[in-house]
Amino acid sequence: MKSRSRQDAIIRNLRRSSATTLETLCKEVGASRSTILRDLSALRDEGYVIIAEQGRGGGIYLDPSSVQTTPRLSVPEVFALIIGISSMRAAGSLPFAGLADSGLSKIEKSLPPDKLRDLRRLLDCLYVGPLAPNVSVSNVGEIDSGLLPAFERAFLERLSLKFDYIDAKGAKTQRCVEPQAMLILPPLWYLVAWDSSRADVRHFRMDRIGRPAVVEGPTFRLRRIVFNAGVQPVRYA
Repeated sequence: MKSRSRQDAIIRNLRRSSATTLETLCKEVGASRSTILRDLSALRDEGYVIIAEQGRGGGIYLDPSSVQTTPRLSVPEVFALIIGISSMRAAGSLPFAGLADSGLSKIEKSLPPDKLRDLRRLLDCLYVGPLAPNVSVSNVGEIDSGLLPAFERAFLERLSLKFDYIDAKGAKTQRCVEPQAMLILPPLWYLVAWDSSRADVRHFRMDRIGRPAVVEGPTFRLRRIVFNAGVQPVRYA
């Protein structure tokens, strides 16, 4: 289990019980004592007030007020919210747009400076526009849940991204590309990347991407991408 998933499980356990023990958390989360202790320390660093009392009758407690004031959204989660809202706005189906923007602005400002910097860098790669009328949307599928976190790391660290891809004709290939941008043309979403094997920029429909993974190795440079008329960068305060 990844650290974020473990920490979420720990918080759920602490919220559901008035007190628990380290042994109980180890059993519930499936991790060692040292791992749970590191996770508790990380949660405290995020602002959660977690109290550990020793001796008979003691246990581990969570101050409920800390849950109400501590932001728990990661950079990919905030980015996903912005992507969703941007997609709805581009499709002309976003009611209460002003409230949505205000809420997102508050969430962004609650992020630590380093996380906010990462979010702004991700926003620089996000573009939205109208879908051409001749593009078929009859076979839109689900997007792999692992794609966004893989894209986040690959884009921010300038690392290549590999994945399986199925093109419009059903041909399956394995690709290794340099992520440059994310393009939303509702209801289709595209990964825009430099494909060195083709020596050109390619648009990959995100619902046709499978098994995305970051490739450890040399970094790449961002390239200037020219989009069609009507495509605009997403901007938030």
